[in-house]
Amino acid sequence: MLEGVKPDQIPFDQLFAAEGPIILRGLVSDWSLVKAGEQSPGKAMEILQSHSSKKPVGVYIAPPEAEARFFYNQDCTGFNYQSKYLQLSDIFAQIREAENNPDHSYYYMNSLTLDNCFPGLRADNDLSFDHQAFTNNQPLSKVWVGTESIAAAHYDVPSNLACCVLGARRFTLFPPEQIHNLYPGPLEPTPGGQVITMVDLKNPDFERFPRVRRALEAAVVVDLQPGDAVYYPSMWWHQVEALSPFNIMINFWWLRSPAYMGNPMDIVMHAIMGIRDRPEAEKNAWREVFEYYIFGPADTPREHLPASIQGALGELDDDSIRRLRALVKNKLNR
Repeated sequence: MLEGVKPDQIPFDQLFAAEGPIILRGLVSDWSLVKAGEQSPGKAMEILQSHSSKKPVGVYIAPPEAEARFFYNQDCTGFNYQSKYLQLSDIFAQIREAENNPDHSYYYMNSLTLDNCFPGLRADNDLSFDHQAFTNNQPLSKVWVGTESIAAAHYDVPSNLACCVLGARRFTLFPPEQIHNLYPGPLEPTPGGQVITMVDLKNPDFERFPRVRRALEAAVVVDLQPGDAVYYPSMWWHQVEALSPFNIMINFWWLRSPAYMGNPMDIVMHAIMGIRDRPEAEKNAWREVFEYYIFGPADTPREHLPASIQGALGELDDDSIRRLRALVKNKLNR
């Protein structure tokens, strides 16, 4: 845990070297939006409203019986919430009404691009990313607003620095290897575009999901108050609970790898098509191929080849990735 870090003094080298989450207590306590929230949720709503683009925003609306957990419906053919586009003022009016109703619906505006939805808000609610890692790769900032909510555990490819602006928030985090114990759900459909655990981590069914005990033993639970932040590395699973009647979080996502590399999940989908259902001996052989070409040292497969014939085995850049992508697309279309 780090304390006393200012928004323009973030020790990114320390974060990059971390093998797990790091809490930054009070990192954004001087943000104007945090200060407004200390006065009242209404003051924070006023600031968001004053910076609103005036365009309708996406909101998930779950019924009272969802108990704030935004999840699948009973047969996993859809979700237990509705998705709508509404004016921000109308959403805030419904949230205000819900505050005094113990049997209320839940409202969740998730992953709104900060600059598009609230232009100008970053002027005094921002972090400094003055580090060489961000020279050509500035983080993407998102805002998350709503009533109580539970976003089921999932992983993201980018690294994340999540800032608690208003309301208490709890992160339950798991290292990537716990995927084997978290019982991931279907690849499609998914809430928010990411595979989620099928386990209700607040009330786990150990008979149905016995391995989740191991995941919970490895879990890191982080409780944040307004002004606090937490960093966690790429591919860490995380359940995020907004615990107050009104909550705001702003987060910053970034990739350490070049954007032209694409989404590794596309390769997983292709491997499911081409490898998963082969005989076990063949699968084992392909595991060795992946170890040689993908997970082992990048120099090994090319060290004995002249540069002129290395092709995809050589150093990759934007141009070579484009050629390789076209080649793969061609093969997939056969």
